[in-house]
Parts: sequence; structure tokens; C-alpha cells
Amino acid sequence: MRIVLSQFMSLDGVVQAPGGKEEDTDGGFSHGGWSFRFFDPEAMGPAFDEAMESTEALLFGRRTWRVMADAWPGRAGDPFADKMNAIRKYVASRTLREGDMEWNSELLPADDALGAIRGLREQGSGDLQVMGSASLARQLVENDLVDEYRLMLEPVILGGGKRIFPEDGTMRPLELVSTTTSGTGVHIARYRPAG
Repeated sequence: MRIVLSQFMSLDGVVQAPGGKEEDTDGGFSHGGWSFRFFDPEAMGPAFDEAMESTEALLFGRRTWRVMADAWPGRAGDPFADKMNAIRKYVASRTLREGDMEWNSELLPADDALGAIRGLREQGSGDLQVMGSASLARQLVENDLVDEYRLMLEPVILGGGKRIFPEDGTMRPLELVSTTTSGTGVHIARYRPAG
């Protein structure tokens, strides 16, 4: 499986709480829901649909999984929502327990989530898509486990917040696979590691 990161991202690289005011206020972050004003269903809807066509499973960190598991079951009846509800999900968490799992989800081993993710990557086909999950996404980037980045680069500078790109001094060259721009100024870009 290919690991694909899908992120709403500000121009200064922030991915924290794009979907809701109280989604993630860590560090005093007060811009929750910042991406809504830039959502363009004409351009972004097809990008989401295309990503889901090749997605065999989803991979989440604890916080994003909880937000999604609370939201998506109530949206049944829409083709995208139905796929989100039916698809297999894997969850990386040190605090959740197997009994907490719902929404067609499986908990990865708390003591070796990255090892389990490597195992998933080596088996099967299709994509293992990571939506949000900033801390997990950052670990995947740090460990060179990302096969594709699907970024919605939004025309806003947030001035601080969680980012997925490590500051470890390692250069990670990428190549552009595709790009389009929405009517709201969102740059929808796909990148893969170069070479």
C-alpha cells in the first residue's frame, strides 16, 4: 500500500484544526475552522473523490479519528460519506484501547505503531490515506514513510500552529504530480518523493 497524506494547509504550513473552532486548541490555537471559507466544491470535491477511488484504508491519529468517528456516521446517504463509513480504518494511539474502537476501525499496537504501519505499507495494494492527524503525519514524514502528499494549500497565513514537516535538517526532494487552482485561490497539489 502507498501511504498518502491528505492535508488542508496554510501557506505557512499549518494544518491544525482546519475543520472546526474547537477541533484542536492545543498551544492556544484560536483559528479553528480556518479552511471553510476557502472550500470550493467545484475544484476540491473532485480532488477528494479521486483520492478516495484508490484508497483501500484510512489511517488516523487519536484526535482526528475521534472527530471523524463522531461526524461521518451521521452523514450516511451521500456516496462520499458512505465510502468514508464503509472503508477500513487504522488508528495510532497510546491512550485508546481496543474496546474504544468503532466505525470499522482497528487499533494499531501502541508500542510499535510505526512498525505496524510499515507492515501495512508492505502488504496489499491501493492507498492508505492519512487525513489530518498532524502528529502522526509528522512522524510518517520523519521516517520517510510517505509515498504521496495531497495538499490543499490555502491562501492564508495563520502565524503558528501544528505542522507536518519536520525541522530536522533533512532535505526531502519532491516532484510535482499534478496541480490545479480553485476559484477561492486554493492550490490543490500532489507531490511524490523524487527519485
